Amino acid sequence: MVAALLAPGSEAILTDVMTNPLRTGLIVTLREMGADIGALDLRSDGGEEMADLRVRASALRGVEVPAARAPSMIDEYPVLAVAASFAQGTTVMRGLKELRVKESDRLAAVAAGLAANGVEVEIEGDDLIVHGKGRVPGGGTVATHMDHRIAMAFLVMGLASEKPVRVDDAAIIATSFPGFSALMRGLGADLS
Repeated sequence: MVAALLAPGSEAILTDVMTNPLRTGLIVTLREMGADIGALDLRSDGGEEMADLRVRASALRGVEVPAARAPSMIDEYPVLAVAASFAQGTTVMRGLKELRVKESDRLAAVAAGLAANGVEVEIEGDDLIVHGKGRVPGGGTVATHMDHRIAMAFLVMGLASEKPVRVDDAAIIATSFPGFSALMRGLGADLS
């Protein structure tokens, strides 16, 4: 979803996306940022709300993400931070204490990865503040700390940054999404 928003001229259809309101924090936030995400074919399957989502490249703007939203998107903050780095303006993500106790200290790892790629970022308490300039220089190497979500988020960054982004370990992505590289290449991404 974020890759399609960031790569100029992109459009992708994501099929069979669960749209349970307890898990749609990322979609809500991206729409607040100006993302063109349309819901197609709304339906219910096994008691769960589902839809196909049409995602188009979009100019994003900074927003404030309330701490109350964190439970509905806690695993998506690394890729949201990547989206925020391409936005115009400051994005403040509040109440991210839980990110410190995931597979890695994701809060610190995200901030370090952004900084390594020329993005102005700061951590204040449990808040992540990303100062988006509408573009990302890239060119940095990201320490993933063996965290699959950090690896995927920064590979997505590399799709739209001015210079390639490297991660120190992409093999760990198989932990949660073994088909990630093949899917991204199938959509035209250059992952080498």
